[in-house]
Formats: sequence, C-alpha cells, structure tokens
Amino acid sequence: MKKILIVEDEKNIARFLELELRHEKFEVTVCYDGRQGLEQALAQQFDCILLDVMLPALNGIEVCRRIRKQSDVPILLLTARDAVMDRVAGLDAGADDYIVKPFAIEELLARIRSIFRRVKSSDAQEQAKLTVRDIEMDTQAYEVFLRGERLELTRTEFDLLKLLMWNKNIVCTRERILEQVWGYDSEVETNVVDVYIRHLRTKLVTDGVPYIETVRGVGYVMRE
Repeated sequence: MKKILIVEDEKNIARFLELELRHEKFEVTVCYDGRQGLEQALAQQFDCILLDVMLPALNGIEVCRRIRKQSDVPILLLTARDAVMDRVAGLDAGADDYIVKPFAIEELLARIRSIFRRVKSSDAQEQAKLTVRDIEMDTQAYEVFLRGERLELTRTEFDLLKLLMWNKNIVCTRERILEQVWGYDSEVETNVVDVYIRHLRTKLVTDGVPYIETVRGVGYVMRE
C-alpha cells in the first residue's frame, strides 16, 4: 500500500483528502502545519507528499526546499495562488507538480497516478551508463558526474537529464518531455519543463557551448 503525507492547515480540506485517498486504498498521514509536516516527511518513507503552500509555522515552499535537501520523494503542491511566479517558486523549490485550488478530486488523483507512473517507468527502464561530452550518468547507481565530479540532482532533474542524454542529437519537444518525465501531456504546464531545464543548466556549468541547447519554438536537445 502506497503511503501519502498530506500537509494542509485547513482541516476540512485535509479531512476530505484523507477520506478520498483512503477510499483509493492509500495509507494516509495528515499534518496541519509546516514544521510538523517537515518532521514527518523526514522521519518516515512516503511515496508522495501533498503539500499546501500557505501553512502556519513554516510555509510550503520552505518545507519543500528543506525536504529536497534530503529526499527525492515526489511532492505535489496544493496552492490557492494561480500567479506564474508563485508556481515557478514552487517548482524552483523542487516540487514535481502543483495543482491550483479549488480542484476536482478526480484531477488530483490523476496527478498522483501520473507521478507514480513516472516513478515506475523510471525504475523499470533498462540500466545503462550514458555519456554526452564530459557528462557521465550511471542509471543503476543513480549518479551523474560532470568532469569527474558528482552532481546533486533531484529525481525529476535526473529523469529529465536521462531523457535528453538517451536522445542525444534528437530534439525533444516540451510536450514529449512532459509526457515521458512527468507522465502527462498538457500545454498549460509546459513552463514546468523550462523551469527544470534552467535548474539543469545551473548545475551543468560550462565555459563553452551549453550542454542543453534550446531549439526555439520546439524544445531542447543535447548534442555531442
């Protein structure tokens, strides 16, 4: 049985989510403030965390940021804010996805299933060592090295880089990246891809030609 942590200070919403997820056969833990949620997230193994952004004690963005320093557990933000900068802040903090309140429970369940499909697909893929220029990836050890030095990547960053390395010299559209890394295809969410490409570029430091090339209006590619 998969375990889900809900961190939500509005008790009516938290209870509703708990009942719906238990009905779907998930094991559910509920916390009502950010500090308690962070403690639970780091103390136990969860398969997914539903994390509200506006929380007492410690806001959801900071909780997400601190979890990411120690864990690659999938995090889905629950937010009442629909502004682009708020969404980008959550993704920059390491969230895998977000959903804007009010939302239909069917959409939330679909997002959770997409996260689990992505994780399962990533785990089931053929083990291999990949190389593009001076980047080396060991998919079995879950490690990436740049010029011999190990890089710290989140799971989503790792999966995105793996897709680009497997398809070196082939342009991957934003839609294809969404489908294969996040497990769904939505034009509304394509900015998620751009945020994570920026994350990778920050970590893949180069003095010469960038490792990830933008093909304007299409997507991204890594070339030899």
